[in-house]
Amino acid sequence: MHILSTYMDYMISPLPIRLYDHLIDSKKLLVQSLLIRNAGHLPGRTLQRSDAVFEYWAFVYIGAGRGYYQAGDGIRQTVEAGSLFCLFPGEVFQYGPEAGGFWDEYYFTLEGERVQEWLASWYEQPQIVKSVGADESFFSKIELIFRLLDSAVPANQDRAALTLESLLFDMALRFQQPETSSRALFVHQLLDDLTCGVYGKLDSAEVAARRHISVPTLRRIVHDYTGYPLGEFVHRLKVAEAKKLLLGTDKTVIEIAGLLGYTDTFYFSRLFKKFTDTSPTVYRSQMG
Repeated sequence: MHILSTYMDYMISPLPIRLYDHLIDSKKLLVQSLLIRNAGHLPGRTLQRSDAVFEYWAFVYIGAGRGYYQAGDGIRQTVEAGSLFCLFPGEVFQYGPEAGGFWDEYYFTLEGERVQEWLASWYEQPQIVKSVGADESFFSKIELIFRLLDSAVPANQDRAALTLESLLFDMALRFQQPETSSRALFVHQLLDDLTCGVYGKLDSAEVAARRHISVPTLRRIVHDYTGYPLGEFVHRLKVAEAKKLLLGTDKTVIEIAGLLGYTDTFYFSRLFKKFTDTSPTVYRSQMG
């Protein structure tokens, strides 16, 4: 039984979207203080929302693209890749990609008293967009949550809720305890720049010039902060994006390789297997 649906809705996005609706009897759940009611992945979202109101709390993570968010009469805030924001009862929201643009959206709608505990202890100012970065570990946890939800097993619904709590906690810490030095901020922006450039081939000279550094300096910074050489770090980012495309679209491996800048599909498949221990086709069949 699959309860995570994948389908096309051109009003929202030109790409296939994944949506989850809670169908499990809540009495069968052991974690009663936190329930994932809905979840979704909206890649390439173009739909904007005006005067939107919500019955439950929702946490929205933007993995790519950019747009805006406004809660009530607050200021209109810019949403970049790696942003987290909230939608909650008792307020009116305006949000979405900029006109003519898109973003890659993951959302989770929640019910339960545990959310109030978060707000009281570690998730402050929910009306503020939080820049938490585009970390590969975030995407891995999100995909795990979707797989758990799709199993339709009550214990896995509990595991999904607790995994989501862990993910949001990690994101909140990233926002609450940012490295304050200008160099650290520069490095985070540089890594986000590389993350947003997974489609197409890496032009290290262009990235370095945009950040006003030399290519050797770019390579050194990436290695110092990630532990990987620049080339391997970019390949890992691309493989993480390939995982999302394999599970969230019906594109072929050849098409995905091309989108990510690989002209040699066999080379792409070897890299994918190197970093995931499985081939793209097997990954899709086992995880999809």
